[in-house]
Amino acid sequence: MKIGIILNTNDAEICWNCFRFGNEALKNNHFVKIFLLGKGVEIENVNDDKFPLLEGSIKKFLKNNGVVLACGVCLRIREKEIGICPVSGMEDMLKIVEESNKVLVFG
Repeated sequence: MKIGIILNTNDAEICWNCFRFGNEALKNNHFVKIFLLGKGVEIENVNDDKFPLLEGSIKKFLKNNGVVLACGVCLRIREKEIGICPVSGMEDMLKIVEESNKVLVFG
């Protein structure tokens, strides 16, 4: 199954659960793409002592062929860059929605 996920928050617990779910889906042979939108593009700066495994979950997701894309406009508004994935646009988010069998939104 193709699963599309939109992550639209920088809340540590929600981000952690998003990537936990993505990793579980990959482990079960699904194809997963995550689109970082809004505050979701701040994922690399999310730090919380309760969820110290977030960085490891992201690395695991990428290592296991999960795909992450980030909204370029959302990055520019925040004057940020992102190192974990390509900068994308709404056309890429639309493509994820169109090609996915299921779409989830975290945040």
